[in-house]
Amino acid sequence: MFLNGFWFTVPAFLIVLPLLMAAITAILPKRQLAWSVAFFVSVICTVTALALALNNLQNGVTVYPMGGWAPPHGISLVIDALSAPVLILIAFMAVVSLVYALPATMAEIEPKKRAAYYAAFLLCMAGLLGMVVTGDAFNVFVFLEVSSISTYVLVAMGAARDRRALSAAYNYLILGSIGATFFVIGIGFLYMETGTLNMADMARILADLDGGSRVAKVAFGFIIVGLGLKLAMFPLHTWLPGAYAYSPTHVTTFLASTATKAALYLLVRFVFTVFNPEYDYVETILTFVLVGLGVFGMIFASLQAIFQTDARRMLAFSSVAQVGYMLLGIGIATVASVGAGYLHLLNHAIIKGGLFLAVGAMWYRFGITRTVNFKGLSKTMPWTMGAFLVSGLSLIGVPFTAGFVSKVQLAQAAAASGAWWAVGVIVLSSILALVYIGRILLDAYFQDPPIVNGAPAVRNEAPLLMLAPMWLLAILSIAIGSNILGLGDLLVETSERAASFVLPGMGD
Repeated sequence: MFLNGFWFTVPAFLIVLPLLMAAITAILPKRQLAWSVAFFVSVICTVTALALALNNLQNGVTVYPMGGWAPPHGISLVIDALSAPVLILIAFMAVVSLVYALPATMAEIEPKKRAAYYAAFLLCMAGLLGMVVTGDAFNVFVFLEVSSISTYVLVAMGAARDRRALSAAYNYLILGSIGATFFVIGIGFLYMETGTLNMADMARILADLDGGSRVAKVAFGFIIVGLGLKLAMFPLHTWLPGAYAYSPTHVTTFLASTATKAALYLLVRFVFTVFNPEYDYVETILTFVLVGLGVFGMIFASLQAIFQTDARRMLAFSSVAQVGYMLLGIGIATVASVGAGYLHLLNHAIIKGGLFLAVGAMWYRFGITRTVNFKGLSKTMPWTMGAFLVSGLSLIGVPFTAGFVSKVQLAQAAAASGAWWAVGVIVLSSILALVYIGRILLDAYFQDPPIVNGAPAVRNEAPLLMLAPMWLLAILSIAIGSNILGLGDLLVETSERAASFVLPGMGD
């Protein structure tokens, strides 16, 4: 519904602020000032996203028509139960990663490029926030490209540390452009079918047409492939390992926590609020494509993670496997399963963010990324390794961690829908996660530190600005899993509310 007053204009502020400040940040003379601007913009966006979420709880859906042009003729920004938590996630992870970035960029980014680096980061954040908040299908594509183009630049800036970042950025550029092309072609077909770009209006017209003609079916196929590339759906994930492994640590953490999550949000938005799982062609894609590829991704990406010798690539393949969990929940298409998939989306951002922060700190102090070099790290970097331990156990799904909560929710939803075989796949994938995380923990905690100049490596802990964000995420994981201060119940209720919003009137 339309709301008057302050809340009516706040959604636009969430996008306009980082866009404007990105331009200013790029020309700032002092590099330290560039970080300060990026950090405070992220804090303001986090507070704004929280305020919008609280307003949504109290007053329902907020729709802001840009320029005063009401939808469907104008472009609208929408805050609802599905978009509000993802907005908070993106802004919050921007703040967390920027605290970590202050010392990390000193080691990874050339001084003359740091202002441009933070400007590109703000553009990326603005694009991701815009993707989530817009109610216009073509503007989804525009913001998707804003975030993607800035991400290609951010990944390439890792070349100061590892020249392979350039080839990773190029690979990401090619596959990302293909994904965007597929997506915009799908939007074009949808426009042909419905004559509108407003997503709510598209849904209404498709419902009147009982799902639409062959044109709508083709549109749906193109959109699924395009978003599948963006969210790293197996086997369209080949860009992700290189992008995560060779980009600056701060960028890897932010991307792993937000970029694929925003694309997954769009998948849920289009599948359930533009189209409808009751359409025959949508049901077929959900059952045989999303569920099928999600399950294959859970197993084969986990197997690939086991055989990786680089910890960053191991975690990257792990992310592909975790995307499979979310696709499984979306594909089963019940309120319980979609809620569980949405919950895992939120939890995995916290878990994987903590893991990448810890691995980045290990490189910062000792220049190590290979798994064989983790021996004795519990003695040389005890606090960093402790954060890795907590986040790693959460990724596996050990009780009293965030990962356990979302995996149990997903297993219960699968069982309730009659897909008992999916419960076995979830357990198997978790066992495989135990293998690739466990081998690092065994080396770190049960091996001696390496010998350097005839003596064991001395303790050299990460700086406080790196430890604070990784432990914040680790503690959040425990708090969610143990329901400290009701945080676990809050996230479960939030996810169920989002699922009920996109699947109204449906039972579990």
